[in-house]
Amino acid sequence: MMHTDFFVLAQQGFPEPMAAATLAHYLLVSALMFAIGLIGFLTRRNLIVMFLCTELMFQAAGLALIAFSRYHLEYSGQTFVIFVLTVAAAEAAMALALVVLLFKKRESLDADEWTEMKG
Repeated sequence: MMHTDFFVLAQQGFPEPMAAATLAHYLLVSALMFAIGLIGFLTRRNLIVMFLCTELMFQAAGLALIAFSRYHLEYSGQTFVIFVLTVAAAEAAMALALVVLLFKKRESLDADEWTEMKG
């Protein structure tokens, strides 16, 4: 059995193969989510909104990885997303603690107030 025969056999039977149009739909949603997150991060000055936009970009990348993983009937993309979500959860805890600390210092969440930091 050749290496290419494995992929042909993987596309037969259960689960049903994912159609190319469906993959394109998932990638379009992922690209729109990433664009919304990027635009929100660049235009908003509130630290919490910037943090949420970063999380939206993480989720968009995860959606694209899962869509490609499902399309090729491999689990490597889905496994990688689990690790990305673990790192994102740790990052969320650190970022939220930092936002609370910064709010206690200046009573504002405006990112422009934190452009000059004293050492």
